[in-house]
Amino acid sequence: MSNKTTAAITAVGGYVPEDKLTNFDLEKMVDTTDEWIRTRTGIEERRILKGAGKGTSDMVVPVLQELCRKRGIDPSEVECVIVATVTPDMVFPSTANIACDKAGLKNAFSFDISAACSGFLYALTMGTSFIESGRYKKVIVVGADKMSAIVDYTDRTTCIIFGDGAGGVLLEPNQEGYGIQDSLLRSDGSGCHHLHLKAGGSAMPASKETVENKLHYVYQEGQAVYKFAVKGMADISAELLEKNNLTGDDVTWLVPHQANLRIIDATANRVGLPKEKVMINIQKYGNTTAGTIPLCLWDWESKLKKGDNLLLAAFGGGFTWGATLVKWAY
Repeated sequence: MSNKTTAAITAVGGYVPEDKLTNFDLEKMVDTTDEWIRTRTGIEERRILKGAGKGTSDMVVPVLQELCRKRGIDPSEVECVIVATVTPDMVFPSTANIACDKAGLKNAFSFDISAACSGFLYALTMGTSFIESGRYKKVIVVGADKMSAIVDYTDRTTCIIFGDGAGGVLLEPNQEGYGIQDSLLRSDGSGCHHLHLKAGGSAMPASKETVENKLHYVYQEGQAVYKFAVKGMADISAELLEKNNLTGDDVTWLVPHQANLRIIDATANRVGLPKEKVMINIQKYGNTTAGTIPLCLWDWESKLKKGDNLLLAAFGGGFTWGATLVKWAY
C-alpha cells in the first residue's frame, strides 16, 4: 500500500428532533393526501425542531458530542469543524461557532458552508483536503438544517418535502488507503431562479413588505428542479465511477441525497444498482437538505463493513451537485 495520507471517516453521528410531522398531520393543514405524498416523494413523516429559540446549532451539538463519545476523544482534540447549512442560527456568527461553544470544542476553528443539499459533500471535500495536507488530524464535518424555519406550511408543494435533522462525520488521517477516494463537485448559478429564498440577504433585506409577500420561505419550481436533479445526480455519479474505472458492481452502497424517491431511483438505475444497495430513509425524515447523506450513514452504520465502497451523491439549490467515493475504514 502507498503511504499517501487519506482522510478516513472514523465515526458517524446523527440527530433528529423527537417531534414528528406525518402526512396525516399535513392533510389537516393543506390540500393534500398521504397517498399523494407517498407516491410522489416517498415521504411518510418528517421531524420538526420545536421550542423557543431552538436553532440549527441545537441539532449540531448532539452530533459533535456523539462523534467524540464514539471515538473516545476529548472535545478539545478536535481542530476544525465545518457545518454545511442553509438555515444558520443567525446571519453571523456561524452556526459552527455557536455549536462548538455549546459543545465545548474549545480548540477547533469552525465555519459554515452554504451549498444547499450538496453542502455536506462540499464540506466533506474541504475537510478531506485539510487532512490530506497533513495540517490537521481531527476534522469534523456536519450537515444540518432546520428547514421548518424556512418552509411555508400553507404551500402544499414545498411543505410536504422538508424536515429537520443533522448528521456528521469525524475525519482522521489514514495510511492504508481507506476513506475519501475522490470527489466531483459542480455548480451552476443560472439555476438560481428555480430554487431559492429571495429575502433576508443583502440584495433584499428583511422589511415589512418582504414578510407580507412571504419572501422568506423556500421557493421551488418543482418540475424544473426535478429534471435538473435527475440528470445532475445520475450523470455525476456515473462520471465519478468511470473516472475511477469502477462500475455499479464495485459499489457496496449508494448513499443518495434524500430529496425525492424518484430521483434516488433514477440515480440507482443510471449506475446499475439494485434497490437493496441503496440507502433510503426519506420515508422517516423527509428532505433534511445538508443533513440527508450523513443521516443515512448514521442509520446504516451497523451494516457498513471495512473496505465497503460507498458512492455519495447530491443535488441542491444553486444549482449545486456532486458525488464522492468513500472506502469505509472500520
